[in-house]
Amino acid sequence: MYSKKESSKIKNKNMETKSFLDPENILSQMDISPGSIVADFGCGSGFFSLAFAKAVGGEGKVYSLDILPSALESVESKAKIEGITNIIAQRVNLEKEGGSKLQENSNDFVIMKDMLFQNKTKDMIIKEAWRVLKPGGKLLIAEWNDKDYSIGPDREIRISKNELEELVKKQGFKLEKELTTGDFHYGAVFIK
Repeated sequence: MYSKKESSKIKNKNMETKSFLDPENILSQMDISPGSIVADFGCGSGFFSLAFAKAVGGEGKVYSLDILPSALESVESKAKIEGITNIIAQRVNLEKEGGSKLQENSNDFVIMKDMLFQNKTKDMIIKEAWRVLKPGGKLLIAEWNDKDYSIGPDREIRISKNELEELVKKQGFKLEKELTTGDFHYGAVFIK
């Protein structure tokens, strides 16, 4: 049996070999300014919503959008605990036309983290991002890569980097830059 200190070293040593997607790291690679309006498509438990809400400050706003009420409850709870008041959690179906319920040309950023692989109508979701982004707005996408299958979704449902770029460019987006995302994901920023 290891002491707490020894267990921590072992755990930390194992964690050093692989790195996960970190919203703070992603934010450091983006030009996001206070007052920005952000839509987090498929926000899940708010991993990115909370980080972006802090970055845009009180003048900004983050729409945390998901189809699962439990995910939205989690976001709202975490925001309340952290004293974040600029998140608006809404239940939506992004696989339908106009599914975000957001106004056209109203957002500076749209985030899609680990959500496209879960949906059949990927093109509809990307079309919705285009609709709600302002001209010059940016789409951040991070998905599971095909380098390591030890964690994450099955290989068959992951979306390849090439397939993703083709879908996004077909809608009219242009690649702005690729992001450093850790060992299990790939990511990029596209501009409208």
